[in-house]
Amino acid sequence: METAATPAPQTPPTWQTTVAKFAQADLKQSWWQVINTLVPYALCWVAMVYSLKVSYWLTLLLAIPAAGFMVRTFIIFHDCGHGSFFKTQRANDILGIITGILTFTPYYRWRHHHAVHHATAGNLDRRGTGDVYTMTVAEYRALPPFKKFLYQMMRQPLLMFTVGSTAIFLIAHRFAYKTTNKRERHSVYWTNVALLGIFILAALTIGWQAYLLIQLPILILGATVGVWLFYVQHQYEDVYWERTPNWSFEAAALQGSSFYKLPKLLQWFTGNIGFHHIHHLCPRIPNYKLESCHNDNPLFQQVEPLTLLGSLRSLSLRLWNEDKRSLVSFESDITFVDFR
Repeated sequence: METAATPAPQTPPTWQTTVAKFAQADLKQSWWQVINTLVPYALCWVAMVYSLKVSYWLTLLLAIPAAGFMVRTFIIFHDCGHGSFFKTQRANDILGIITGILTFTPYYRWRHHHAVHHATAGNLDRRGTGDVYTMTVAEYRALPPFKKFLYQMMRQPLLMFTVGSTAIFLIAHRFAYKTTNKRERHSVYWTNVALLGIFILAALTIGWQAYLLIQLPILILGATVGVWLFYVQHQYEDVYWERTPNWSFEAAALQGSSFYKLPKLLQWFTGNIGFHHIHHLCPRIPNYKLESCHNDNPLFQQVEPLTLLGSLRSLSLRLWNEDKRSLVSFESDITFVDFR
């Protein structure tokens, strides 16, 4: 009597095979995201113009959802920079330039810096481009007193997420560096020209004062949220850092990029960027597929989620301790004000 053959055990899918299934744009979802982001953002702007005649407090209240849509616009810009939002590079570049203007960010220069970030995240020997600069304890201790003070100020949350975040989008993005190539420099110049054109048009229609009263609160709130998201994605206690010989792309993604588990509304406004471990494994996955990819492979679900409340602990972390292999605060390893 014949017996049925025992089926061979299925091999768990590798992360490469999983991400490959999701690394392609869906044009319907892409265009729907453009519509449900840019149209409400424009409507918020119009509502804020009319609210100036009622109460500036109402204007500031409307700035909150407007900033949320600005953050969501930046996520679209971000995907275009990775070539993941549309199927063709030309379409990604065109929308990237447009959304870059709306978010005060030169597309080609940002795209280059962000590509460097993806190639070097978690590598102690390749810090300094497209990241939140982090010193080791030994490096900090070797600094002269004034440079220690400057680093302390740079890592001070109240400054980092207010003045610092706004200055990045409003000031730093306005300048081109000599080390950048021609296309990146022109990206800065033409973005500045476009922003100047928007300002002049606004001055001739609603008035320059009204423009600033509307745009500045949106930019400040949006920049604060954006810089916080970027910060918390790679700044938490048991994050991954290694020297070049031991650095691993996979470990940098799964251990050095957070799974930031946000409430659904915030997850929507931030374009699923909390699934940052998936994004670093495969930047070609559009933001609207990141959650599905995460749910498709048990390996990804083994990454410990970082909650909104738990992420606040990262505000006190300043330095990488190579012996403990963790981010630490000034107080845990050294005196905060150390001018010896």
